[in-house]
Amino acid sequence: MRAARLIKMVLLLQSRPAMTAAELARELEVSERTVTRDAQALSEAGVPVYAERGRAGGYRLVGGYRTRLTGLARGEAEALFLSGVPGALREMGLEDAASAARLKVSAALLPSLRDASRTAAQRFHLDAPSWFREPETPELLPAVADAVWDDRRVAARYRRGEEEVVRELEPYGLVLKAGVWYLCARVARAARAAGGGSFRVYRIDRFTAVEAGGERFARDGDFDLPAFWAERAEEFARSILRAEVVVRLSADGVRRLPHVVDAPAAREALEAAGAPDAEGWVTVTLPVESEEVAHEQLRGLGPEVEVLAPAALRGRFVRDAGRLAGLYGG
Repeated sequence: MRAARLIKMVLLLQSRPAMTAAELARELEVSERTVTRDAQALSEAGVPVYAERGRAGGYRLVGGYRTRLTGLARGEAEALFLSGVPGALREMGLEDAASAARLKVSAALLPSLRDASRTAAQRFHLDAPSWFREPETPELLPAVADAVWDDRRVAARYRRGEEEVVRELEPYGLVLKAGVWYLCARVARAARAAGGGSFRVYRIDRFTAVEAGGERFARDGDFDLPAFWAERAEEFARSILRAEVVVRLSADGVRRLPHVVDAPAAREALEAAGAPDAEGWVTVTLPVESEEVAHEQLRGLGPEVEVLAPAALRGRFVRDAGRLAGLYGG
């Protein structure tokens, strides 16, 4: 524990011209007296820590005691600090490791690049959860993340509908989508068979138990997590569009349609539509999840859409129009 603290102290002093005892104590989460003892220990070990006494005093390294990464431009250094997503790293239990890594990089950078972490943080922030929902970190996420990083098979219990299933999985990668964590994995038994088995997606918050075994698995070198996720996300979006509706859209309705329904489905429907009619309206056949979902979505277009079919959905909008007329008719 003390050795790690001493290394961190050196890295902190490398990354800044000087630090007071209070600043070091706060960063290292120790007392100022411990900082004094640690500085003396470093000095005795040959690390040139110089202590300046007085109100403006503090600690600094002398004699150019530092290592430097060369060849990094400012844009590259800033991009490096953007690579960490603080909230996601914290939820996976990797915040301390990421903080130590950033500190080491900061300490090794040239003085002119030392502010890269601050300038990057002031220009980009990722807020992963969607609006109006309280993000919840799955209790078993750190255990799953450990298995992913270590390529270890896990024995997992998973809620599927009203039942629980037990699977031995090879966890390949984690995905954070709009505040929800997913695991991309292969069933170990299928992976051992000829052909390797297919990859599947599991919601982390549906795991009820996860236990990592001692056995590591050999990763498929051809597996590409971003490409797999993009393909699976598109398949999922298409799989839930099981119904169709026929609607007429004004020019404004055409413009706004991709913003109220599944965007790829809207674009394909508009590309397949015919020419506008005499009033400038376009008739499209649109794939939707269900009549109920289509009703909720298309209401967002107001008077810029007319539902032609199915009759039951058109009836819903007729009733909506009647209620609106009752409210605003006077």
